[in-house]
Amino acid sequence: MRMVELIEKKRDGGELTTEEIRFIVEGYTDGRIPDYQVSAWAMAVFFRDMTDRERADLTMAMVESGETIDLSDIEGVKVDKHSTGGVGDTTTLVLAPLVAAAGVPVAKMSGRGLGHTGGTIDKLEAIPGFHVELTREEFARRVNESSIAVIGQSGNLTPADKKLYALRDVTATIESIPLIASSIMSKKIAAGADAIVLDVKTGAGAFMKDEQDARRLAAAMVAIGNQVGRKTMAVISDMSQPLGLAIGNALEVREAIDTLRGEGPDDLRELCLALGSQMVYLGGAAGSIEEAEALLKELLASGKALDKFKEFIANQGGDPAVVDDPDLLPAAPYRIELPARESGFVSGMTADAIGTAAMILGAGRATKESEIDLSVGIVLRKKIGDAVQAGESLATIHAATEQVGDVLERLNAAIEIAPSAQAPELVRGIVTE
Repeated sequence: MRMVELIEKKRDGGELTTEEIRFIVEGYTDGRIPDYQVSAWAMAVFFRDMTDRERADLTMAMVESGETIDLSDIEGVKVDKHSTGGVGDTTTLVLAPLVAAAGVPVAKMSGRGLGHTGGTIDKLEAIPGFHVELTREEFARRVNESSIAVIGQSGNLTPADKKLYALRDVTATIESIPLIASSIMSKKIAAGADAIVLDVKTGAGAFMKDEQDARRLAAAMVAIGNQVGRKTMAVISDMSQPLGLAIGNALEVREAIDTLRGEGPDDLRELCLALGSQMVYLGGAAGSIEEAEALLKELLASGKALDKFKEFIANQGGDPAVVDDPDLLPAAPYRIELPARESGFVSGMTADAIGTAAMILGAGRATKESEIDLSVGIVLRKKIGDAVQAGESLATIHAATEQVGDVLERLNAAIEIAPSAQAPELVRGIVTE
């Protein structure tokens, strides 16, 4: 097989065989095929697309390029959740104990995030004493006993995807649907999931700005998962504004506790019920999505989901008292209000600009070496569609210093006020086939 012939084949609209796709992935991973040839092939894929079978083959070739995680010692159907990213995305902190309370095992492997705020592990480590340094045996035992545990990602998962992702980033092929879909799904499959639920964001603060593109990506990933034997479903959700009210690590933990207590933001609760219902259904704990949603609502109302969060925290060395007294979480020394410039209705929020403001405060990492301040962040007081009076607070800035002029300017520019406005629809669609 010659790489130049495979480039020509895809350039001319041909369909690559399973063996040809494996040849490309293996050759690029071990260095036999150079960057410039894979760049040409990626551009051909960008313009010519791939069939469902090609996408599934590409995904599995990337899975097989490195280690895979065997979760067979954990009982039940292991359902993983993936979000395509956003601002104030607190869903995992709520979903993990909520779904575990329904008896579906949550064996979560998470990383530390770059960008606006930290990853799930950073947020959990805002809880005093909480740690993710579990052996694989401890991890499995915790999940089998309590249905929930979280550890850091380890091992050399999908090295082909790491190389290809870096190449796409510098060759203008990052937006290719088959390449995005296979990248995301290869990591989930390599991490041992039996079933996968996807939260595909759309809107100004999302990677997929256009809703039709988000639907195409969701359909592509669901097709890949089901084709390779992983039951997969997706939710298309709005990210034209931050999800919930809190953006920042300890602040998001507090918001998750509020939500599990039944007092959190309506949009965060709505999305968690939509995603959680799919997870519980795919995990076999309910016979339908509707039955799963009713079960989750009962677990929230009864306090069992909140109790599961306490148990989870205690099992990983954290102080469960934070659930009853969130003031035990790290707190920033300064709170500064952002007053509205005029009266009206909040008509727009540039989500990624608000996220950048939180990162400037220290809530996120600009580079892998950046230190996170777990206490800082932003709590929104208004969302799109809410009425506001001039001088009323639009947001509270939780800061390590009083010198937050740049953050105030960014937030002022990011929040629009108009004579009228309507709240956006949160859940835009469900993809099951």
